[in-house]
Amino acid sequence: MTIRDRFETAFSACPLVAILRGLTPDAAPDVGDALVEAGFTLIEVPLNSPEPLRSITLLAERLAGRALVGAGTVLTPAQVGAVADAGGTLVVSPNTDAAVIGATVGAGLIALPGYQTPTEAFAALAAGATALKLFPADVATPAALKAHRAVLPADTRVLAVGGVTLDSIAGWRQAGADGFGLGSNLYRPGKAAADVARDAAAFVAASRHSG
Repeated sequence: MTIRDRFETAFSACPLVAILRGLTPDAAPDVGDALVEAGFTLIEVPLNSPEPLRSITLLAERLAGRALVGAGTVLTPAQVGAVADAGGTLVVSPNTDAAVIGATVGAGLIALPGYQTPTEAFAALAAGATALKLFPADVATPAALKAHRAVLPADTRVLAVGGVTLDSIAGWRQAGADGFGLGSNLYRPGKAAADVARDAAAFVAASRHSG
């Protein structure tokens, strides 16, 4: 099974990406277990977290066969290489950068670049993006996504990321969101694994109900 196939399988099982900004290596195992037990299959550790590559390695090894792990806030091709060396498979960026997307595709990893306009969306797809991250979603609004959907290829996966809450998921779904990235409403540094598990389960339930 290719990495792309593994992503499609994971996304179909649960179209939610856990964004663990601020995660430390010490907390990574328990938080990772909590997320997977709640149903999550996609996990990112932003590179502006403490020792992010170490956390990615720990999570990738611990959750092998259960979840895909990668990095967020990936801004350069060099960082793509570091993520690959750490065992990550997801490369998530806040922006559309053809060089980063190209490096990700070249490394055989999953490219999830951020976009805000149709111009950026089409540029990302042309560069080889696996899926698109509408970011920040709370600025774009569901109405904007609905307009994007009118022109994007029908099979393009779009995730709404930024300010997504349990109450807003249904509206985003109706506008055409295929999935979601969940940050501070799911995890904050120091949050107990039990609390992460509770909130993760609630988001999984909301996503399934809205889908």
